[in-house]
Amino acid sequence: MNKKEKLRILAFESPMRAFIRIMSNGGLLLMLMALVAVIWANSPWQDWYHWVFEKSHFSVMVNDWQLDMHFLHWINDGLMAVFFFVVGLEIKREVIAGELNNLKLATLPMLAALGGMVVPVVIYSTFGFEGEAARGWGIPMATDIAFSIGILAMLGNRVPLSLKVFLTALAIVDDLGAVLVIAIFYTSQINWLFLFVALTLVACLMVANYFNVRQLWVYVTLGIVVWGLFLYSGVHATIAGVVVALTIPVKPSIDSDYFIQAIKSVLGKFNRISKDADNNVVLTHEQIDAIDHIQSLAREVQSPLQYAEHAMHRFINYVVLPLFALANAGIMLVSYGHSEHQTAQFTMLSLGLAISLIFGKVIGISLFSWLAVRLGLAQKPKGASWMSVIGVAFLGGIGFTMSLFIASLAFPTPTMLAEAKLGIFAGSLIAGIVGYLILRKTLKT
Repeated sequence: MNKKEKLRILAFESPMRAFIRIMSNGGLLLMLMALVAVIWANSPWQDWYHWVFEKSHFSVMVNDWQLDMHFLHWINDGLMAVFFFVVGLEIKREVIAGELNNLKLATLPMLAALGGMVVPVVIYSTFGFEGEAARGWGIPMATDIAFSIGILAMLGNRVPLSLKVFLTALAIVDDLGAVLVIAIFYTSQINWLFLFVALTLVACLMVANYFNVRQLWVYVTLGIVVWGLFLYSGVHATIAGVVVALTIPVKPSIDSDYFIQAIKSVLGKFNRISKDADNNVVLTHEQIDAIDHIQSLAREVQSPLQYAEHAMHRFINYVVLPLFALANAGIMLVSYGHSEHQTAQFTMLSLGLAISLIFGKVIGISLFSWLAVRLGLAQKPKGASWMSVIGVAFLGGIGFTMSLFIASLAFPTPTMLAEAKLGIFAGSLIAGIVGYLILRKTLKT
């Protein structure tokens, strides 16, 4: 391996490690907020929990136009659109310059994700659900990247980077599949006028990208309008986040070679001025100009896509997803007699979702991965055994965030939604524990 290849690998590993660190920390916070939601919803203050998220309103008014929604809807339709925006940025980055850019590297996580989406649907369909229950087939397709990476992080340095990259890429492809399922199968009656105007604005953003318009405020401003139009069009508003993300420019203004040479030149000038200065306590105007030039170069070497993704990851993992968990994970198992909400029951629907998440994911991911390697289409993650791949496949059965989100679209009635949440909780919990134990046993310390 030559020096250039080593530098390229290091340049890739550093952002990937940073991404995994943020996702793992966010996953632990997600677990905590889910636990808080369950405790709150089963405490003497359970009515207050439902009032905060389901009855309190928040309105936005612009002249005669008003948008009024429950706090729960603002989280699920508004903040989650921001989450899907970052998902879209991740997908675009991975396809253009990440793990999904190289067909040989992308084949394994893509086929594994495909198996992890198809097999759960097949298992769910074997339960023979009819009516509204049949709409839940998309729920066990999802993988919660924050939760799964968070559990993987609990194993420390014993987890090879190749296995972390495999799980991350798999979950990103899984997210793309979930986005398509939501857009195609969980969309209500469409208002074509609103959708046409929204897509026209998206086309304007694509033109702006083509002409190298790099000001993010342009994309954000029009993106908010697109979100509002999607909201009224019948297509779920969160899809707007992904669509707008795909229009964000991915190329930087300057390349890394020019950046390095320019930085060396500016630092050389800064150093010469420092030697000539009478004192080193206060910077000269020339030194301040040099610092401003360095900051300008640092902005130009980052593409708008990379800048937006880096800037928003912490907001997503430390604010959006914990709020989503707090608002959606509150399953009422105990009633204090004065609540208007019924306690959730573990039914056949719950069992079907739990089994589909656990066995569907582990069979689908493991089987399709093994077939891909066996047929010579891909290579097994370096330094990982097949048992560790199975352990990761179990972690893929942690649906949680995306599963809860799809469940809220599939089951509008509170009773069925509560039953679905119980199944998601049970399946995700068992899959996470089994996956952790397998990886703890098989990975070297």
